[in-house]
Amino acid sequence: MTALRDKAVPEGVFGLSSVEALEKLASGRNVLVPESSSHRWKRWLGPLADPMVALLLIAIPVYLAIGEQRDAIVTLVALAPIIAVGWFMESRATNALSKLHQLTASTIWVVRDGRWLEVVTEELVVGDIAEIAEGSVVPADARVISSTQLQVDESSLTGESLHVNKDESDPLVFAGTNVIAGRALIEIVTTGSATRFGQIAALLEKTQTRPTPLQQSMLRLVRGIAAIAAVAATVVFVVEFRNGHGWAAGLIAAISLLIAAVPEEFTIVYSLYLALGAWRLAKEKALVRNLPGVETLGSVTVICTDKTGTLTEGSLELHSVFGLQSSDVECLTAAVLASEPEPFDPLDKAIVEFAADHGVDVAGVHRATLVADWPFDPHTKHITHVWQPADGEFTIAAKGSLEGLLEVCRPTLAALNRLEAENQRLASAGMRVIAVAQGSMKSLPELRSDAEASLHILGLIGFRDPIKPNVGEALQACRSAGIRVIVITGDHPSTADAVATELGLTHHDGSPAHVAVGKDLDGLADAELDALVSDTDIFARTRPDQKHQLITSLLRSGEVVAMTGDGVNDAPALRQADIGVVMGIRGTDVAREAATIVLLDDNFATIVAATRNGRLIYDNLSKAFRYLIAVHVPLISLALLAPLMGLPLLLLPIHLIVLEVLLHPIVSLVFQAEPAAPNIMQRPPRRSSFALSARALALPALVGLTVSIASLGVFRWAIGNDWSTESSRGAALTVFMLAQMVLLVSTRSSRLPMWRVWTRPTRQLITAWIALLATVVLMLTVPALSTLLAVAPFELTAVLPLVALVLVSTAWPEAVKQIRQ
Repeated sequence: MTALRDKAVPEGVFGLSSVEALEKLASGRNVLVPESSSHRWKRWLGPLADPMVALLLIAIPVYLAIGEQRDAIVTLVALAPIIAVGWFMESRATNALSKLHQLTASTIWVVRDGRWLEVVTEELVVGDIAEIAEGSVVPADARVISSTQLQVDESSLTGESLHVNKDESDPLVFAGTNVIAGRALIEIVTTGSATRFGQIAALLEKTQTRPTPLQQSMLRLVRGIAAIAAVAATVVFVVEFRNGHGWAAGLIAAISLLIAAVPEEFTIVYSLYLALGAWRLAKEKALVRNLPGVETLGSVTVICTDKTGTLTEGSLELHSVFGLQSSDVECLTAAVLASEPEPFDPLDKAIVEFAADHGVDVAGVHRATLVADWPFDPHTKHITHVWQPADGEFTIAAKGSLEGLLEVCRPTLAALNRLEAENQRLASAGMRVIAVAQGSMKSLPELRSDAEASLHILGLIGFRDPIKPNVGEALQACRSAGIRVIVITGDHPSTADAVATELGLTHHDGSPAHVAVGKDLDGLADAELDALVSDTDIFARTRPDQKHQLITSLLRSGEVVAMTGDGVNDAPALRQADIGVVMGIRGTDVAREAATIVLLDDNFATIVAATRNGRLIYDNLSKAFRYLIAVHVPLISLALLAPLMGLPLLLLPIHLIVLEVLLHPIVSLVFQAEPAAPNIMQRPPRRSSFALSARALALPALVGLTVSIASLGVFRWAIGNDWSTESSRGAALTVFMLAQMVLLVSTRSSRLPMWRVWTRPTRQLITAWIALLATVVLMLTVPALSTLLAVAPFELTAVLPLVALVLVSTAWPEAVKQIRQ
C-alpha cells in the first residue's frame, strides 16, 4: 500500500478487509506473465554452453597439469570476449524492454477497510473493489458494478477495432484491455494466469521457438567436425606417444587438433554480425530481442500482419458526411450537439475536431446549456442530448446506429432507401457508420420518449481507422522482394477487405484479395487447412488459437514466416513464427515478450528496412563463411598432418586460440561493411541454410586445401634444409597469413574477378590488410612476441618465393569465376 485518498467511498461499498486481502494474496500475486526462473539462468549461463567455450574450459586445467601456464593464461584471456558478447547483447535487449514495460499502469485505487487505498496491481486479489477510468489499463478480469459511459478497447485481446460499451448488459472487463472513455467501479473476479490474458500467455509458454535453418546447419557442421576430430585426435595422441614424444606432447597435439577442428570462428562471427546488424536496426527504431532473428529476416517468404494498430492507426477518424435533407454543416452541428461538451470519447473527439475544421462554430454551439443527457441505450444503440439556447426552442440531438434511430424516427420510404443504400456503401468501404438526428420542442421534455418523438434523421457520418503512413509502400516493397503478405485480423471481413483494397493488396494472380473468416478454419484437416491458407490473403474474425493455427500451417508448408502484431491475441502466433515483429508503444507486454523484433516507432514500414538489412547481413555473412572455410581447412589440415608426417607441431594451442578466437573473427568483420547489391529487394528470398551448403562452401574448401599444401610444404622443406623448428614454423605461418590477405579480396565476390574487386576497397578491408601484415612482421621481429608464439625470423631471400607460392595457391579460383561467367 502506498497512499490514501481523500474521496468518499460509494455508499454500501466496504471492499475487502486488509486481513482478507493479505490472506488471498498468499495464494498468488496478480502477475499476468511471470518471468521464468530458467530464462534468467539461461541468460547468464547461455554463453558457457558454446562448444568452444566448453573445450577451452576443459583445456585450461589440462595445460596447468602439464606445466603449460602460459597457454592456460592465454586461453583464459581468450574466453573473455566470447562470453562478454553474449552477456552484453542480452542485457542490452533486456534493459530496453524494461523501459517499454514502464508504459503500462503499475498502481490502482481500491476500496479496503471501507476507504480508498492505492496498491500495486500485482497485489490485487479476487473480491477487490477498484476504480478504472479513461486511460487506465484493466489490471485483472472484473465485473462492472457501476459505470458512467464506460468504453473499452478490447482489440489487444480480440483484434476487433471497434470500442466496446460496458454496462449491465455487458459487464465484464478483461485484464490488459484499455479504458477509452468514462469510468467505472469494478469487482475483481479473476487474477494472474487465470485471466484471459494469462491463458493466452500460457498458450505462449507451450510454443517453443525453433533454431533458424542457418543455426541448424552450423550445429550439424560443428557436430560432424567434432566427431571426426575426436577420432583424429585419438590417432594423433597414439602416434605422438609411440614416436617417443611422451604423453604430455601427445596430449598437447590432440588438444591442438580439437581446438583447430571446432569451427568456433563461425559462431563468433555469426554472433558479431548479428550484433552489428541489431545495432543498425536499433538506430532505425527496431529493437532486436533475439539475435538470430536478424539473419532470418533475410529469408522471410511470408509476412502475416495484424490489421488494427499495425496496418492502421487503431484510432477513429471522421471520413465521410452524408446529409439526407440537410447540408453537411447542419448534420455536423447536430453531431456536435449529440457529443459531450468536453469530449473524452474518441468518436466525440473526432466529430468535434472535424466539425471545427469544416465550418462549424463549435464554441458557439456549446454556448447553449445541456439540460438533459440520456446515456447510450444498449437496445437502440444511441444517445440523446437536450440543449437550451439563450432564446428560442429546446434542441434535441441524437446519434447512434441507423437501425436504432429508425426505431424512433419515421423517414419516408424514399429517404429510408437512400439512407440504407448509403449506410451499406460506407460499411462496405470499411467504415464505422452512425446516424445523426435532430428535433426541437418549445418546452423541456420530461421523458426521453417525448424528446425523441420530435427527431428526424439528418444524415450519416462515416468513420474509419486510418492507414498508417507509408504502409502501402512498405507492402509493395515486400511484394517486389517476393514476400507474400497475409492479413490476419479479428475485425469484420468487409472492414479488412476494404483496408486491403485501399492498400492495393491483391491475390497472387492479380485478382482482388481472397477473404476467409475464422469459422472457415474450424474442423479442417491439415491438408484442407494448408490448401485454404495457400489460396487466401485475408483472414477475418480470427481467434488467437486460429492465428497460431495459420502460422503452423505456413511453417508446415516450408515457408519462413514473419508475424506482425501488437495485441495479447497475437502473442502465440508471434512466438510460433520464425520472426515475431511487435509494435513497441501500442504493443502489450505479452506481445513484446513473445516477439523477435520490437518496432519502437510502431511504424510498419520499418519492417521493410529491417528485411533489407536482414538480406544484406545474410549476403555478407555468406561471404564471411566462405572466407572462414578457406582459412579453417588449413587449421585442421596442419594440426592433423604435421604429427602424422613425423614433423614437429606446426600449430601450437596458442596459435589456434589467437587465430580462431581473435584474429579470424575480427578480420571477418571486413565483409559486414560490404554495400548492398542493387537488386537486393527485387530478388526472391534465399534459403537460410544456403550460406553453409556444400555447393556454397566447396570452392572455398578447395582453396583452403591448396593453402594447406603450400604451408605444410614450406614447413617440411625448411625442416629438411636444417632450418630451426621456430624458423620453419615462422615461414609456414607467413604463407598462411599472407594467403588470408589474398582471400579477403577474392571472397568479396563470387562473380567479379579479384582485380576488379580490389579497385573499390572499403576502409575495413584496408585496415584488415594492415592488421594481417603487421601481425606477420611483429611476430618475426619482436623477440617477446616471437618467444610467445614459438617462431623465429628466416632469411629475407625466401620472402619473394613465399609470396609467389601464396599467389599460386590462392589465385587459381579466379579461373573458375571466368568459367562460371
